Amino acid sequence: MEDARHPRRSRALVEGLLGRLQARLAAGEREILVAPPFTALESVARLAAGRGLLVAAQNCFNETKGAYTGEISPGMIAELGASHVLLGHSERREIFGETDALVRRKVEAALAHGLSVILCVGETLAQRDAGLTLEVVEGQIGAGLSGLVLDQPARLTLAYEPIWAIGTGRVATPEQAQETHAALRACLHRLGHPANQMRILYGGSVKPDNVDGLMAQADIDGALVGGASLEVEAFARIVEFEA
Repeated sequence: MEDARHPRRSRALVEGLLGRLQARLAAGEREILVAPPFTALESVARLAAGRGLLVAAQNCFNETKGAYTGEISPGMIAELGASHVLLGHSERREIFGETDALVRRKVEAALAHGLSVILCVGETLAQRDAGLTLEVVEGQIGAGLSGLVLDQPARLTLAYEPIWAIGTGRVATPEQAQETHAALRACLHRLGHPANQMRILYGGSVKPDNVDGLMAQADIDGALVGGASLEVEAFARIVEFEA
């Protein structure tokens, strides 16, 4: 929901989703989560409370207190009513220079404050063309999760977002996405994590017309949706995928 900047617009979008997906939410058939900007986080969390819709922050700081003017700590996010936080998004890594080490500290801080984490990994077009996809994403996972104790593995979700497919209209084929997802799950096993208890989402230009093929893959457990999440009907169709 990066473009839904105004709190009123964010609330209107969520109200539309709550109405459109009411039956799905009531049945608890699929876990649905929205990630509004910080300016709308509290109001959206209040709107979603008790209605089956989960709420995530788009980022958080890696320290819990101190003189860090302008930063938002995990504790602040929890107090606002969010249950999840998105970390390591490609834009944070590429534009703001967040390193694997910094992302790791954020993961630890968020988990320590009871937040569930969606950890993003992904490669650039140059890295894919050079055959470095698995080396890059496995390196990001290793830096983010190696040695990390997960008392509740389900609180850590991976999101594979090929950078070359974000906002470009391009998308990995279901087979390409499955190959990487399977490698990521194997990597989790090697790191000692119960990979079968952890979800791996695909996030790269997921749209109503490609979600069914992606979700039919064995190791794709869900979708991290970008632009299509800003339209109620488009997002609802993705939620209602047919695998």
